[in-house]
Amino acid sequence: MAYATGEFEIQVVDQDTGQPLAVRMKLVNSRGRPQRIAGVLNWRGHFVFAGSVLLKLPDGLYQFEIERGPEYKLRTGNFKIERGATDQRQVTMARFVKMKEEGWWSGDLHVARRPNDIELLMLAEDLHVTAVTGWSNRTKKNYHGEVPVSFDQDRFYNLQVGEEHRIGGALRFFHLSDPIPTIPFNAEFPSSCQWLKRSRHVPGVHIDVVDPASWDLPVWIASGWIHSITLAVGELWSGAEKGKEIGGRPRDKSVFTGDAGQMDWCQHIYYLALNAGVRLPPSAGSASGDCSNPVGHHRVYVQLDGELSYDEWWEGLRQGRVVVSNGPLLRPLVEGQPPGHVFQRDAGETLKLEMQLKLSTRYPVEYLELIQDGRVVHVVRLDQWAAKNGRLPPLIFSESGWFLVRAVAADRSNYRFASSGPYYVQIGDQPKISRKATQFFLDWIMERARNIKLNDDEQKREVLRYHRAARDYWQQKLNAANAP
Repeated sequence: MAYATGEFEIQVVDQDTGQPLAVRMKLVNSRGRPQRIAGVLNWRGHFVFAGSVLLKLPDGLYQFEIERGPEYKLRTGNFKIERGATDQRQVTMARFVKMKEEGWWSGDLHVARRPNDIELLMLAEDLHVTAVTGWSNRTKKNYHGEVPVSFDQDRFYNLQVGEEHRIGGALRFFHLSDPIPTIPFNAEFPSSCQWLKRSRHVPGVHIDVVDPASWDLPVWIASGWIHSITLAVGELWSGAEKGKEIGGRPRDKSVFTGDAGQMDWCQHIYYLALNAGVRLPPSAGSASGDCSNPVGHHRVYVQLDGELSYDEWWEGLRQGRVVVSNGPLLRPLVEGQPPGHVFQRDAGETLKLEMQLKLSTRYPVEYLELIQDGRVVHVVRLDQWAAKNGRLPPLIFSESGWFLVRAVAADRSNYRFASSGPYYVQIGDQPKISRKATQFFLDWIMERARNIKLNDDEQKREVLRYHRAARDYWQQKLNAANAP
């Protein structure tokens, strides 16, 4: 940069080891304008570097923020560049929680950045598993690579990941060696269920619903061929994208209000699916590259016994041993079990369950919520939780159901939250199936079918056969409903 008049070097090391660290940095001048730095990886107002960076800048006062994922303390500071001067500073990053040592391993299921940058980005965000979009029917990208790529002893990324976007919503396919045949973006024919059907027998395949509000969610659930639903949706939090509508079934804005309304709507839909007796784990993805989020801004932690194995991480996700977060870090246990566990009792028995919870966060968290069968049954302020040594109020079950814990940040405009995956309770032979929740999805499938617009009658019949099968699935569930 020809106008640079001074140099300032920043070196970043780990407090515990003294070793250099890869980090993400935001740097602004005295007018609050983000600075783009030559020779490093810049992205939407921040940049990442490994160990040190030489800043060549005009004279003036600068402020910085340095981050390394949610397990390290945020470092902030300022410095002054003077004409012709050379200076340096060492910044020490302090880790305040070691999630992997407690068996929780981080992942980001939606990254749309260049493959050549992924290793540095993962190091800077302290991520262990990353799924990098290799192909998509709305872009021209078409990456290929081995599955998985391993580096730094316990970090993995996967390029065999694809997205298919339709009028009915978007699906992400993991571990397919060959891309799905190109279908026009937002096409109605052929049905996305054709690709679900073709992919379901591929060894290790995992199929994730990108947005719970997708119009075809009831069809995909009915197919039995999806493995998870994104609960921490990347596009809903970042910069200009925050709070926007991203398509799908619209929310009632008088109920689901403000910037956080769309995310409240997504969680409401997920809870209704659980109430209908559907057992699918939540997932998370930053959508970095498709929006302005940094990699790992939304992440899913999977609980494993022992060291990280790539295959076991995905199996843990499918079993629901998860916590999703864009800030607070939850580690729940109920009778020694992580989320996803099914507590079973004989008919007529009553079950009392108490959760032991660890919480670490560098963001202000206002309260914890215990959610049982879709309702908030306990709101616990942090001082109350601390006074009980991390124990939450007990939950009583006299019939089948589910529960989870959620942490909610004080600043709703930025919607920092975390949620465990659900625990399940089955008393007797049947899970709980709510008539109201099942009717919700049955009405949804009927509304969706009425709005399918195809001029070719044969194509329309082919698409509608999946919707008819889904209608029958939800009608059978409604007939079997055993709760309001």
